[in-house]
Amino acid sequence: MELSLADTKKWIELFVQKVESEKSQLNELDTAIGDGDHGTNMDRGMKAITDAFSKKEPEDIVSLHKTVAFALIQKVGGASGPLYGTAFLDMSKKAKDDADLTTLIQTGLAGLKRRGQSDVGMKTMIDVWEPVANALKADEFNQSVIDEALTSNKALVATKGRASYLEEKSKGHLDPGAQSSAYLFEALLTVLGA
Repeated sequence: MELSLADTKKWIELFVQKVESEKSQLNELDTAIGDGDHGTNMDRGMKAITDAFSKKEPEDIVSLHKTVAFALIQKVGGASGPLYGTAFLDMSKKAKDDADLTTLIQTGLAGLKRRGQSDVGMKTMIDVWEPVANALKADEFNQSVIDEALTSNKALVATKGRASYLEEKSKGHLDPGAQSSAYLFEALLTVLGA
């Protein structure tokens, strides 16, 4: 399934709105197991995306993903900027020859794993991306996939990132990157009408 340019833009705009409205929630999650600024960092990135779209309307899916990637890389601090940026940059490159939504999400996931040198089960955003990618492939993507991914993430002990310093104490806390990724995919569900 391919998303039209208009639907892809709507997806990102809904993600922007959600992150902006949940900035304090993301900071709160990050305060528990990180340095408390995931919401602030992501909000800065969301404003950069909106600004980039207003300056130059993306003419295709490739340029849209690339615009998102660079806005996030340049404006989001910590690990999240490079991670989200890599995912969207890899998706923009892939979209040149294959704009299938499932393929793009799989490509973004592979970029996250490569850049973060991590995998599912390490209490990162990958714990949301991978189940979503698999569900899209199986044509079973819905809200419960996201909910279950977040529940699983919360139960994990962090072995990657700042939260890993807490070891067992990280258990029972939701990774803020997993939550912001959930917002990304909830926005996608809205666009898909699922």
